[in-house]
Amino acid sequence: MKTNSAIILLLLVMVSGFAQQDSQYTHYMYNTVNINPAYAGNRGVTSIFGLHRTQWVGLDGAPTTNAFSINTPLPNSRLGVGLSFVNDKIGAGDQNNISVDLSYTIPTSEYHDLSFGIKGSADLLNVDYTKLTRYNTGNQAFKNNIDNEFSPNIGAGVYFHSDKMYVGFSVPNFLAVRHFDDNVSATVQQRLHYYLMGGYVFEVSPSVKLKPSVLTKMVSGAPLQVDLSANVLLQDKFTMGLSYRWSAAITAIAGIQISDGLLVGYSYDFDTTTLENYNSGSHEIFLRFELFNIQRRIVTPRFF
Repeated sequence: MKTNSAIILLLLVMVSGFAQQDSQYTHYMYNTVNINPAYAGNRGVTSIFGLHRTQWVGLDGAPTTNAFSINTPLPNSRLGVGLSFVNDKIGAGDQNNISVDLSYTIPTSEYHDLSFGIKGSADLLNVDYTKLTRYNTGNQAFKNNIDNEFSPNIGAGVYFHSDKMYVGFSVPNFLAVRHFDDNVSATVQQRLHYYLMGGYVFEVSPSVKLKPSVLTKMVSGAPLQVDLSANVLLQDKFTMGLSYRWSAAITAIAGIQISDGLLVGYSYDFDTTTLENYNSGSHEIFLRFELFNIQRRIVTPRFF
């Protein structure tokens, strides 16, 4: 218990002193709107998405993430809108973020579109220092909790895509926000995150599709993060795949298209760092529900 507490305290110090990372997702290819507002309305239908991630199971105070989003195209226009909510918990910290997305799509050819998006968000941060094991109770840095520290932000993104490929670049938060404790110099700093993503769908046969994809996340003060994934779609119904997060984890991915409108997926991360000695992996599960009408029904589900 002391070892685990020491590790999570070290993580909290790293977060507070250097950079607060945005939420981490293994299923980023299905949760694109949370990191790139240009994706809003991109699927041509109303898309409702929910995700739960439990990271580093067995480690005290390890991160958990709950995300919910809904996005849809606006009728008779090139606009798309979205609304997202994300809750992140790690150790003594609890952060809630709500964001609104607006996108505009321009056809660039018969098969390709270019979408632009903006994101407005509001963030509430809570830190309850009483949840920490404190050996020096007189330390002023941990005397007063941070309660609902509010900070607005704005972001943007671009998304180039067809039915077979996509490339996107986004900065969800342009403002480098500092959350201050009122009575001491302790701060939590959120820095700019840059996302570059892409993928392509290869039709191996009429019943088999292969999609390699990559997500690169860059943030000042933290190592470059690269996720490399390869997923196979069988009979437009069953998904299986593997993902490698550079110098961090290997992931097994599975999903099933239960109906035209309902997709369920699960992943399990195996850590490849020294943290593997202190936890039993990470779980992530998501559900996507889409609302169709007769004119907009997707006959063959798109693979992203």
